[in-house]
Amino acid sequence: MRKLASVILFLVALSNSFGQSKNSPLQISHLTGDFYVYKSFHDYNGTMISANAMYLVTDKGVVLFDAPWDKSQFQPLLDTIKAKHNKEVVMCFATHSHDDRAGGLDFYRQKGVKTYSGKLTDNILKKNNEKRAEFIVPNDTIFTVGNHTFEVYYPGKGHAPDNIVVWFDKEKVLYGACFIKSADAKDLGYLADSDVKEWKKSIEKVKTKFKNPIYIIPGHEDWTNTESLNHTLKLVDEYLAQKSSAKK
Repeated sequence: MRKLASVILFLVALSNSFGQSKNSPLQISHLTGDFYVYKSFHDYNGTMISANAMYLVTDKGVVLFDAPWDKSQFQPLLDTIKAKHNKEVVMCFATHSHDDRAGGLDFYRQKGVKTYSGKLTDNILKKNNEKRAEFIVPNDTIFTVGNHTFEVYYPGKGHAPDNIVVWFDKEKVLYGACFIKSADAKDLGYLADSDVKEWKKSIEKVKTKFKNPIYIIPGHEDWTNTESLNHTLKLVDEYLAQKSSAKK
């Protein structure tokens, strides 16, 4: 069943991305219903890396989950959403303090968008003298925006000490951002702020709390494979096993 879901997701992504150049700096794909995944790109150590983020169209406006990694796409994203849906962006959530997630907080706040982050993210941004969100979200908060309800949840440390995930129970959509690695990922990637031991515990919390997700959106690269959360746990286990073996 999961393999079938992955195939369907791939075909949906392919269909909805048709007409967008592979070189487009902002690529939007329809996920399901009122949900859209968008990719932006950033040169990291000489390699162009994609970053996934998401937005939700409600009858009260559009909710962004993370900003584009490419700052030049902050305004084009607003313009594209307005042209495509005839709605304004009204909320923006940053899922942790890294620039590929929280880098747009000040821009969108100045545009009149309500911006949100967790308390841990706010503490890190404040410590680093970086722009912060207007509103602080408690660790486990349910929001209702127009015709949609979602839960913002802090599972514990992982990719970053402050990473949060977002769950849409009705549609079974799990937006994991960088807490979840793509099913194509060969390793855990950037670990400077990670706690891999805690990451394992945090993944188990997410798997227990949010049952049977149909759609799982990781922070980077391919998002069409629904095994990404299980794959992240596998990578974490492999990393811990290697560390344990090296100590012997």
